[in-house]
Amino acid sequence: MKEKKKLDLAALSTIPLIMTLANSMLIPVLPVMRRELDISPLQTSLLITVYAAVSIVCIPIAGYLSDRFGRKRIILIGLAIAAAGGCVSGLAAWLIKGKIGYALILLGRVIQGAGAAGAFPIVLPLIGDMFERKDEVSSGLGLVETANTLGKVLSPVLGSALALVIWFLPLAIIPVISVISIAAVGFLVKVPKKGGSKEEEEARVQPFGSFVRGTLSLLAKKKWLYAIFAIGGLGMFIMFGFLYYLSDVLEDRFGIDGIKKGWILALPLSAVCLFSLMTGKIVGENKRRMKVSSVLGLVILMLSMLMCGFLSPRQLWYLISLMFASGAGIGLVLPSLDALITEGIEKKQRGTITSLYSSARFLGVALGPLVASVMTNKWLFYLLAACALFSGFLAVMAIRPGKGRSGKGAGREPIDPRSRRLRPSSG
Repeated sequence: MKEKKKLDLAALSTIPLIMTLANSMLIPVLPVMRRELDISPLQTSLLITVYAAVSIVCIPIAGYLSDRFGRKRIILIGLAIAAAGGCVSGLAAWLIKGKIGYALILLGRVIQGAGAAGAFPIVLPLIGDMFERKDEVSSGLGLVETANTLGKVLSPVLGSALALVIWFLPLAIIPVISVISIAAVGFLVKVPKKGGSKEEEEARVQPFGSFVRGTLSLLAKKKWLYAIFAIGGLGMFIMFGFLYYLSDVLEDRFGIDGIKKGWILALPLSAVCLFSLMTGKIVGENKRRMKVSSVLGLVILMLSMLMCGFLSPRQLWYLISLMFASGAGIGLVLPSLDALITEGIEKKQRGTITSLYSSARFLGVALGPLVASVMTNKWLFYLLAACALFSGFLAVMAIRPGKGRSGKGAGREPIDPRSRRLRPSSG
């Protein structure tokens, strides 16, 4: 990987890091916010849910716009919108009390979610555009997924530390860190020149109706994409479900809060970070390894959730061990899914498909805390285990690497060695 590209990747990696901080920093301080704002557990979970929910709607639109007007431009606009949303939430928490203050905080979170839709999801196809060799694409995606997860690792500690100063500081800091990312991307990221084939040029200027029909046609040909979307969404649902549960139980059952609570929440997330980095390096461009890694991670995740449900661990070290194992399982899955999506789709439609994939993941982020806030502990873990089992079934049945020696394929489509892209089989 060229040295100058490493600077590009470093700048792009600030985007998932910061967008993750904008959401996950709130998880350890949700109980504090509930007390300060005098709201119910369901209303508290909405502080996470609305951010992700609006992203679900906006991400496919951002993907289309990035294909048409350029990825870097859409990313910078998205970061600016996220910073504006952070200002609204931070000022509302600082200056306005009661129900009106809570409503304005939610409005700011909605604006942030719209901005996030134009930032992190567009990073994945941009990396696919920047590199020609598939092993470099996989390595770059692994780095970005690691930055995404590193944000999750830092979030509990940073959120808890900021809340010790003043409870709404995790909301108010978001505009500051968004500006840092805007500067990094603006000055360091050099996008590939446009050009390319006539088909790719036409894809950039196609009307929205043609874009929708083309996307539906692609999904009809590559049905394995639905499985990838489902696995990614369910993985995020499981992770944010058990993180919401862990944040509550640390205070309610074990009496742990503040920075200590943040460090404990960071342990399962550090497992996601570590195993994401390792997986990105190991799988490379070998899609058989991607499938094996995904299935293995989902089995580990299912067993960990089942043990939490059956045993209802009362000892803190045992609970954290199971959560750490869950994080390791998720870390084995995510980079493989990213690579399957990015390397299995032609450049002209890569932004759209990766955006749909990101929408599926954000759906899981939105529903995880919401469901965890209304379910009892044992049945929550049984539900999460069932989701992991179903995801594993999808991975086994739908991800079918090609039969070549390197296992370079996805779904049912073999690789054309001349174009180094996936094409539908003739049979």
